[in-house]
Amino acid sequence: MLDVKGSTSALPEDALPERPAYAGAGRRPSARYRRPVSSLAELVLAAGPQTAEEICWREGTRGPMRARFLVLRIRPANIKLRRADPDGELTACWLLAEWPPDKDAPTDYWLSNLPADTPIERLVALAKLRWRIEQDYRELKDGLGLDHFEGRSWPGWHHHVTLVSIAHGFLTSERLRRPPLRAAA
Repeated sequence: MLDVKGSTSALPEDALPERPAYAGAGRRPSARYRRPVSSLAELVLAAGPQTAEEICWREGTRGPMRARFLVLRIRPANIKLRRADPDGELTACWLLAEWPPDKDAPTDYWLSNLPADTPIERLVALAKLRWRIEQDYRELKDGLGLDHFEGRSWPGWHHHVTLVSIAHGFLTSERLRRPPLRAAA
């Protein structure tokens, strides 16, 4: 999953490159996408809010975490991708957009190269996994001292990061092994 901006260039999945007829003189024309390139926001708005579905991606401390999401198959089409292989076909991928019910347009966009048969629930779960990564990073820095290294050597830094990572792995395995304690009423 890759978090992207709504202004990222893309084409619908059904867009294919077309090769113009050869006029018999000069170099043969290369295959090109003749459709105009759109932004991710334009493609999602064209699909409309009625295609968004409400998905619950995890249980939070205040109940289920849920939002409306829209999913499309698209072909990212920025200039670097088109120039990298001018005769090639742009790769199709997933576009996931979070569209809050009180907004006129989606607020967040993600691209994914997962297989075409991936369910939307899996895409949403992976997109929203960033929260867990940020929590782990904060624990590594604040709780385990990742940012406390003051040495000047590469081996010293490597040793420090290795020990902090092992401590984090141990704490994570203990957290998963033991259920949280419930307060007695």
